[in-house]
Amino acid sequence: MLIQRPRRLRKNPIIREMVSETKLSRNMFVYPYFVVDGTDIAHPIDAMPGIHHFSIDRLLQDVSIGLQMGIDKVLLFGVGEEKTPDGSSSHTDHTIVAKAVTALKKKFGDRLFVITDVCICAYTTHGHCGVLHEGYVENDPSLDILAKMALSHAQAGADMVAPSDMMDGRVGAIRSLLDKNGFENTGIMSYAVKFASAYYGPFREAADSAPQEGDRKSYQMDFRNGREALREAILDEDEGADILMVKPALAYLDVISRLRNETLLPVACYNVSGEYTMVKMAAKHGFIDEQKIVMENMHAFARAGADIIITYHTRDILEKGWL
Repeated sequence: MLIQRPRRLRKNPIIREMVSETKLSRNMFVYPYFVVDGTDIAHPIDAMPGIHHFSIDRLLQDVSIGLQMGIDKVLLFGVGEEKTPDGSSSHTDHTIVAKAVTALKKKFGDRLFVITDVCICAYTTHGHCGVLHEGYVENDPSLDILAKMALSHAQAGADMVAPSDMMDGRVGAIRSLLDKNGFENTGIMSYAVKFASAYYGPFREAADSAPQEGDRKSYQMDFRNGREALREAILDEDEGADILMVKPALAYLDVISRLRNETLLPVACYNVSGEYTMVKMAAKHGFIDEQKIVMENMHAFARAGADIIITYHTRDILEKGWL
């Protein structure tokens, strides 16, 4: 006679919901935006169905709609900015990101939590995430520029900055400069574990940030390395990061899980452009059920240990009632 019957806890939807181990909340989701200069721009991004380039006026409109659905956390990327060899254009007070932050905080105040991506790849003529010298990205000279970029975002009103460059020591450099300038309450969500990944393809079209030559493997992580991922994350924690992020998410659930067991900090994951677009295109052709696939992925991220999920699916999840 069977005594243990696990199926008893699966017999109907009510009990399945009651005993589910992984639960999602709208509070976990962060929605990325791509901001461009100009007015009345809401231009679809071909490589990322459903995602747009927004001018600030249209960004304000879209965020207002999103807030009504519960989308109260956004991550901003600037597109079409002035490009210089050293990326120094990234930390002026008139970058599109700085202007967007100011406009968002003026209109929505504390109802909206604004996070900014901090990386100079979209501001350099060569498209790399640091100062380039004889084909190699120099680490230490890049830190000052990244810290100044983060400070300019904080001065514009950003609630949190998110360095994505993967330079050694950048969290410490940013934390130090923020604190010296009275922004000790501006948080840092570090792209602590960012792999050199083929999943970023659509994003590079969206952000106009592809390297003009070479690749980013000398600073972004080797996707074969799991132990190194933990080392990177703990170093960022020691330097003052408030949140640790793993990017990409779907192919790195093991890393999310291992990091969750190694830190007491919140863990974020970035469900990146390639992961997003593959789902969208497969759904478009009728190969998959989009809602079921998306929600299975979201639960997988949470089950692995992510407290925060950055995903382009956020709007669909909340607008269409998938949660």
